[in-house]
Amino acid sequence: MKKKVALLAGGYTGESVVSLNSAKQIEASLDTERYEVYKIIVTPEEWYFTDTQNEKVPVNRADFSLDVQGERIKFDVVFIIIHGSPGEDGKLQSYFDLLNIPYTTCDATTSALTMNKAYTKAVVNGIDSLHIANSVQLFENDAEQLEKIKMKLQLPLFVKPNNGGSSIGMSKVNAWEELASALDKAFAEDTQILVEEFIEGREFTVGIYKAAGEVHVLPITEIKSSKEFFDYEAKYTKGVTEEITPAQIDDGLTAKVGKIAQEIFVKLNCRGVVRVDFIVQKNTENFYFIEINTVPGQSENSLIPQQVRATGQSMKSFYSLLIEEALAE
Repeated sequence: MKKKVALLAGGYTGESVVSLNSAKQIEASLDTERYEVYKIIVTPEEWYFTDTQNEKVPVNRADFSLDVQGERIKFDVVFIIIHGSPGEDGKLQSYFDLLNIPYTTCDATTSALTMNKAYTKAVVNGIDSLHIANSVQLFENDAEQLEKIKMKLQLPLFVKPNNGGSSIGMSKVNAWEELASALDKAFAEDTQILVEEFIEGREFTVGIYKAAGEVHVLPITEIKSSKEFFDYEAKYTKGVTEEITPAQIDDGLTAKVGKIAQEIFVKLNCRGVVRVDFIVQKNTENFYFIEINTVPGQSENSLIPQQVRATGQSMKSFYSLLIEEALAE
């Protein structure tokens, strides 16, 4: 019998548009000979499936089931592709844990932790050969905080919301007079802010996934942006960024980043597929941790699909590996 898969997309943040694009690609790639797929859209107002009659079928949240044309549908596994809340921050993971329904992402604890950039850096700090930029975490926006930053950090700086993804609310600060407006921009997106020293160098990102109980590292991608940094526009506007997969780096650096990435995956107790972003500092081979994304984008031209295709795998077989791993947990 085919396994019933709920493909969960949408979400409660501005990243819902990215999620819907990811879901479109996943839905087209899933193995329909093995899986019966139901795309469920999650919004702040409703959770629903659209049936063959183009009718909205609401999700029964008591047991995460559907009543489709007289048939009650219960799911074997959930493929979560919601970026941001509630799909990347542990809320849905906790819900499915209570219902004892397996899912394809990291568990609730890891999802909640990794949405907080400062806490994540504290956990991965100490991994061999991994460097962490000096930073200050802020919980309020006032003149006293400005002085605290000036005392502890050196320009240039990155100012970013501590929770969330897609670089929304992020700024680069090259002069102290720019700091106040950068903090205002970040605090408009979040109640916690991370201010960290800018590390000059080449930016890389690498996917790591678990399948058949083993952790695998995908080919590395180098990010070359025509903008000053890899912000929301650079990520999602065609032509702004060049993404080179596999990255043009020597075998020694490739092996080094692979080992670091695996250790991050294991230390954070990750599951499914995640993506870790790094800076290799200019004139050194020091890898600086930027962040981890536990629900990375899956639209056709997203970084993880690029890396999977570089291995020679099809997206169909890759997604099957993720689903089977979730079912085996």
